[in-house]
Amino acid sequence: MITKEMLIGEIIRQHPETVRVFTKYSLDCPECQIADFEELEHGAGVHHVDVARLLEELNGAVLKRS
Repeated sequence: MITKEMLIGEIIRQHPETVRVFTKYSLDCPECQIADFEELEHGAGVHHVDVARLLEELNGAVLKRS
């Protein structure tokens, strides 16, 4: 399960299927230089994305892959 405290880079490495969700929200996280140091909640806040909604979609993408 993905949590808001996880680092974005870690999420992408562990769950590459989440890239499409980040892209949907115009978050260029796979290309971002600070993704390995930034928690999901902080990154979502900086880009004015509802972290609860983002988490729901990220976890949904992971569940679909399972």
